[in-house]
Amino acid sequence: MPGDSTYINNKATKQNTYDAIIVGSGISGGWAAKELCEKGLKVLLLDRGANVEHPLYPTATKDPWEFPHRLNLTMADKQQHFVQSRHWSFREDNKHFYINDQENPYEERKRFDWIRGDVVGGRSLLWSRACYRWSDLDFEANQKDGHGTDWPIRYKDIAPWYNYVESFIGVSGTADGIPHLPDGIFQPPFEMNVVEKNFKASIEKSYADRKVIIGRTANLTSAVKGRGLCQARDLCSRGCPFGAYFSTNASTMPAAFATGNLTVRPHSLVNKVLYNQQQQKAIGVEIIDTVTNQVQEFYAKLIFLNASTVATGFILLNSTSSRFPNGLGNGSDQVGRNLMDHHKGFTASGTIEGFEDKYYAGRRPTNIYIPRFRNIENKEANFIRGYHFGGSASRARIQPETGIGAGFKEAMTQPGSWQMGLYAFGECLTYADNRITLNTDKKDNWGRPIIAINCEFKDNEKAMHEDMKTTAREMLEGAGYKNVSIKGSISFPGNANHEMGIARMGKDPTTAVLNGYNQMHEVPNVFITDGSCMASGACVNPSLTYMALTARACDYAVKEMKRMNL
Repeated sequence: MPGDSTYINNKATKQNTYDAIIVGSGISGGWAAKELCEKGLKVLLLDRGANVEHPLYPTATKDPWEFPHRLNLTMADKQQHFVQSRHWSFREDNKHFYINDQENPYEERKRFDWIRGDVVGGRSLLWSRACYRWSDLDFEANQKDGHGTDWPIRYKDIAPWYNYVESFIGVSGTADGIPHLPDGIFQPPFEMNVVEKNFKASIEKSYADRKVIIGRTANLTSAVKGRGLCQARDLCSRGCPFGAYFSTNASTMPAAFATGNLTVRPHSLVNKVLYNQQQQKAIGVEIIDTVTNQVQEFYAKLIFLNASTVATGFILLNSTSSRFPNGLGNGSDQVGRNLMDHHKGFTASGTIEGFEDKYYAGRRPTNIYIPRFRNIENKEANFIRGYHFGGSASRARIQPETGIGAGFKEAMTQPGSWQMGLYAFGECLTYADNRITLNTDKKDNWGRPIIAINCEFKDNEKAMHEDMKTTAREMLEGAGYKNVSIKGSISFPGNANHEMGIARMGKDPTTAVLNGYNQMHEVPNVFITDGSCMASGACVNPSLTYMALTARACDYAVKEMKRMNL
């Protein structure tokens, strides 16, 4: 067994040896596969889930009446998926993409809604596709307010990679000239409806610090090679047979396969990274085949960990050796710490009169968006950092109290009043005690330690959340909406699907796990470019930043390999 000692490079080892191994095939793992394969490396892509081939998504074209429970969940669904069913997106038409919680338990020392895919492509098949660039408001925040460790990069370092990624995936949107929400390379935007345009005009007239823009989304409105245009079906979470939204399966994986350099191995649950003490390098990974239960090892000079934040944390903490008794590259004691997610949880709504002769067409795949306006230049609230709003306007359906037959059906087709709805996502600060650990006293179905998660939103997040609700009410009432209501309360960590941290980037190896190129300070041939790497959370969706960081890290890693530095 390799580990602290030198392994024998026999025939079996040679068959299992690649130039690079990537763990996880979601948004960042798919990008790593594309980039490394296109740069000439022979790549093994490992994923714990079952294979899903584009465009063969089993429910993508079904009508609601073709589902036995009309898209609702059964009691058995909720029992098997008792965590996944906490999330709004888990339904009868896409439940086959999600993990079985009964078979894959973890310990919630405080409630954490770990929403997980269990298929090749991961949550790239399930994400909401919002694509926003970070700015130096985000990259400089830790340094300026002293919370967390300073990012080792700034916007100028990643801007060319945002360009590169956006050009490939296709992002629709508008150039809005907002300094702290940089413009990108955009395809034509989706259009606001008449009430949303009215709301935009009202807000921008009343508030000099606020803009209402159409959401920037990875749904194609112009042609991209090998992919079709968005049909505005709003069935993205089933998988898109047109390839109209960005996913690993429809976009980066086909590009990687086209090189002839990619091998994909599903049903491969990674236990640990294998570390060679004499070489002071990682030499491969150990997996369990979830179908045969066979333990296997695969070897490579370069390893990318992209299993998603919590799963990557498990792999690092479980990869112990005489040099790293507390987990791979964990001399800083930061592996597993600083777990973050965005907080959300309420909805605000109101009705408006005067547009009864107007309607809309299609099921637009994005919302309106109000970029962050709190604490931009100076601290102006009883919390630090900020939040953004999203929302949409639509017409309610009339519900007749009584009736039967054709007349009742006809009444059901009449549109009701216009309603405007808002929601918000807020930033979570980094806290050392928001963390994951391994409980070695409990074992999972494969005999591995159980992941224990201890994470909560604290005073800053709670104060921000109250401001979000108050401000939503003020904006709707100020715009002339009636019957304004606020429903819901702050979410639990994990439920925003934006878990980040646990292996943060930073300049100082004593306080951070990764350097400015997503390279482990202490194990230089291991790179981490999923959400684990984030040193702060901002309030915008992080996926576009994961992609840009991944492309940048791959470029750096291959250059370092050619220089014989890895």
